[in-house]
This record gives sequence, C-alpha cells and structure tokens, in this order.
Amino acid sequence: MTDAVRMVFVHDWLNGMRGGEKCLELLCETYPGSSIYTLFCEKDKLSERILSHPIRTSWLQRVPGLLRGYRHYLPFYPAAMESFRVGPCDIVLSFSHCVAKGIPKRKNSIHICYCFTPMRYAWGFFDEYFGQMNILSRAVIRVFLKRLREWDKRSAARVDHFIAISQHIRKRIHDCYGRDAEVIYPPVNTLYYEPDHRVDREDFYLVVSALVPYKRVDLAVKTAKKFKKRLIVIGDGPQRRALETMAGTETRFLGWQPDDVLRDHYRRAKALLFPGEEDFGIVPVEMQACGGRVIAYGRGGALETVLGGQTGIFFPDLKIESLEEAMCRFEVITWDPDAPRKNALRFSGERFIMEMMTMVQRKRMGAF
Repeated sequence: MTDAVRMVFVHDWLNGMRGGEKCLELLCETYPGSSIYTLFCEKDKLSERILSHPIRTSWLQRVPGLLRGYRHYLPFYPAAMESFRVGPCDIVLSFSHCVAKGIPKRKNSIHICYCFTPMRYAWGFFDEYFGQMNILSRAVIRVFLKRLREWDKRSAARVDHFIAISQHIRKRIHDCYGRDAEVIYPPVNTLYYEPDHRVDREDFYLVVSALVPYKRVDLAVKTAKKFKKRLIVIGDGPQRRALETMAGTETRFLGWQPDDVLRDHYRRAKALLFPGEEDFGIVPVEMQACGGRVIAYGRGGALETVLGGQTGIFFPDLKIESLEEAMCRFEVITWDPDAPRKNALRFSGERFIMEMMTMVQRKRMGAF
C-alpha cells in the first residue's frame, strides 16, 4: 500500500532520539527511501533507521558553532525552512513543534502536518521560557515573538491537513491557527517497556524529564525535601545545578540514562511524578507500560494518558501541598495491578503506524 505513495518527511531539527524523532523513525520504516528535510542534524545522535534515508539540511548546518547553541538561532529558523525546495512527491509529512510546517508547499502535493504543538514560546508560555531574563531582554524578545507568531500563523496556510498529538493540542491548533485537526496519539514502545513481575516496587518516587523550567521538576524536588520523600531524577538540562542546590539528601540526580536503566527504574519506582503541563507526555505512558502508576498535574496531555483513580492520581495546583496531598492519597489506595499496562497498550507503535498510513491514504485519495 505504501509503495504507491511518494513521501517526503520534514522535521524541525534532528539532534537526538526523543518522542518526535521516534515518530519519524517508525514512519521511515513504513516509507523507505523517503527524503527527510530538516534545519540541521547531528548524525551521531540518530538511529540507523533514520540515517538510512537521504537527509537534506538547510544552510544553518554550515554555520560555525550552531550545534553548540542552536536555540540562539531561532530568529533565522523561518527563513532557513523557507529556503528548501522539495522534490517531486505526493505527500509532504511534516513533524512540527517549531517551523517544519512552514516549508514551501509544492504544487500538486498534499501537506499533512503532524503537530506536536504550535510554538510554545510564541503562544502563551513566555514566562516559562523567558521569565528569568532581565527586563530589557524580555522586551526585545516580546517584539521578536510578535513577528514570529505572525509568521507562524501565515505559514499554517501551507498545511492542507493538521494532525494533533492530543485533544489538548487539537484545541491549541484551533486557538492559534483557526484550523481543525484530527488526533493520532504518538507511539510508545510497549514491546520494550513492559512489566517484569520478578521485580518488586521500592520506596522511591521517580522523575524522568529534561531539566528546564516549564517541566516544573522544581516542584517535585521541593516536595521531596519538605516531606522527606525519596526521589530519583533521571534527565539533564540547564536547570540541573539549581535543582541540585535546592534538593535535600533524599533526592538523587542520575543525569540522562540509557533505555535499559530507564526501564529498570520504571519497574522499581513507587510512582512517577509528572508535575508539568505537557502537550502529550510519553514518559507517563512508558511508566504505565511497565506496570507503574503516575501522579500528574491535572492539566494538558496527562488527562488523556492517565486514568484518574485507576492508573494514577491528579493534583490540581502547582503547589507543594497539592502534590504532597496527592502522594499521600496514592499511598493508601489499593490498585488494580493490570490497569496501567492495559491502558498503555492504547498507545502502541503498531496502532500509530496503522492510523498514520490510513490517514495518508485517505487524504491522498481525497485529492483525486
């Protein structure tokens, strides 16, 4: 079925194997040989499956020092994406959380955007990203972001069909672009992340996250310190030093860890703490796939991936007392041991591939 479709992929940038890259990887297997257009990439951080495809980078790839500080080049991203000239194809499938959806539309092709989110920093998350900067810097950034929002909204017109990663993002797409979207949830490797019934749950909580402000890992760290809860943090980022400074002796920071270490902690942790508002959030699903439960902030994608009272608990406020109260409730509930795994299977890779293939074929046939 896929041989008849000439597919081109677009991705914002490729410098790791996070959730967005794993979506791309699965479809690279489904549509072999398809070209990938991306602003820049670090090939040593990509899977063999992605590297087996022709990768076309923009002129940003040639900028000295770009890979060490690529976030500082955001003002140039729209122009770099618009510099591409896509080859002949039936479908352009962009994976976008920044500018990928703005690639110039090719005549007689269909552009489908798998949207992780409209740009978070441009549409309402200013304080989470820039709140720690000085007044002058924030004023300059606000002027730039206004222009970026205008470009972002204009470039949405180049997309024929939006797919959202969650109902939460479907609403944001409507609010930002005035467009509707279908929902296809991202994939989780439920074949790899699975329970091990020989392993017992231990008395510690777990956080798996990039250590950046909007993830609100600070809330988990402060709560663990105040109420003497054991906490293990897996992840790294610019906030790590500040988090280590505020942490108590109950908290350990392990940095980024390979998948086998991550899976081992999913299997042993009492529960996963998920204190940020996420667009979807693959980590809570991986935890549930391993038979574990989640204590999550009651907003965003977690409301679609965690079943309150069955596979986890929600807390309503981003306050230490709110999280601690949820942890106390969690510890006295008798849980169904099979519910987390059953829920996680709704997000399997096989389901993702089938839904995406069906979408591509349906949109392509609708064009004739």
